[in-house]
Amino acid sequence: MKSKVNEIRVSYQERIKSSSWHQITSSKDAARLLYENWDNDNIGLQESFKVMLLNNNNKVKGIYLLSKGGITGTVVDLRILFAVVLKSLSVALILAHNHPSGTLKASEADKQITDKIKKAAALFDIKVLDHLIIVHNGDFYSFADNKII
Repeated sequence: MKSKVNEIRVSYQERIKSSSWHQITSSKDAARLLYENWDNDNIGLQESFKVMLLNNNNKVKGIYLLSKGGITGTVVDLRILFAVVLKSLSVALILAHNHPSGTLKASEADKQITDKIKKAAALFDIKVLDHLIIVHNGDFYSFADNKII
């Protein structure tokens, strides 16, 4: 008797033509696009972690909501993060999360998760270009601009 197993399918669907994808040339470009695509009703209430997926020309393939947490933190599961990154065949990333408190300062935990993601990404030849902290009024903190990444 033949054993039965579940079939696993991997898919990624582009709904916007690549010719109209936004190109990221600075942290300001990335922060603006992320803020425009954030749930503004919750940005000052609940912490979320997103990843901006980029192609080789730093054009945005998409933004993925990785996790939603509580008032002071959220969980980042690297296995889920890299499943999405690899599925979308992205070659670069911009990480982002919000601080409901409005504080534009990277915590030690923020720095540690960024370093962990950067090291894992390097194994796949994927670049982590920046990590942005976004707050309710659209202001942001860039790890790259502040030489942390």
